[in-house]
Amino acid sequence: MTYCVGILVREGLVLMADTRTNAGVDNISTYRKLRVMEHGPDRVIMCASAGSLSVTQSALSRVALGVVMPDTGEKEMLADVPTVFRAAQLVGQALSDAKAEIDRVVKDDNIYTDATLLVAGSIGGRRPRLFQIYGAGNFIECQSDTPFLQIGETKYGKPVLDRMLTHETPIAEAMKIALISFSATMRSNLAVGLPIDIATIRTGVSDLELIHRIEADDDYYSELNSRWSNALRAAAAAIPLPQYASQPEQELRS
Repeated sequence: MTYCVGILVREGLVLMADTRTNAGVDNISTYRKLRVMEHGPDRVIMCASAGSLSVTQSALSRVALGVVMPDTGEKEMLADVPTVFRAAQLVGQALSDAKAEIDRVVKDDNIYTDATLLVAGSIGGRRPRLFQIYGAGNFIECQSDTPFLQIGETKYGKPVLDRMLTHETPIAEAMKIALISFSATMRSNLAVGLPIDIATIRTGVSDLELIHRIEADDDYYSELNSRWSNALRAAAAAIPLPQYASQPEQELRS
């Protein structure tokens, strides 16, 4: 399992992914889940992946070679798509084709082939867009009322995002909140781990603002992790005990 999150705020976009892959507690390795698929003079398109590595690798190889789209019958490349929406359609088709082909090969072997992608980017200086693409090739788009999408091991980090993020959150603050979400996830799930890859795009600039990897010895992440744990303990201690917890035992039974 893995954990990836995309955040879309007014100032821009943050895409973040861990790098852990495993096939059991004794078979853990590191694999890059966040990739820049296209980076040209007027565009940047990225993706983060969760699920079957064989399916995602096959899908992204198909994207690099060009995808024949059913609505036109023509091969299309990310370098030529006019919008990020069309890029999501192209990647969705590639993911659907890759999964269908692998399913035909391994259908009797009970092998996991599910995969999900976050596709994000900006073309021609337009505002960044963020999509979550499912194995069947269908997708949803991130909207301002809930300015994030998650894939992989989502449940531990979602409460942090729900409580702290809005569309007006500054992009640097959004990055910090995403890292807190990763801290919460890694605290409870060994299938998610460092390093963490980060990429950001600033609204109005169709280019990468930041591409960065947080390693195990990263001072900022260590401090964030420690401060978040201490802050949670302090907040819990500051809340009064429930009134009913101090009642005599006979009252509790009544």
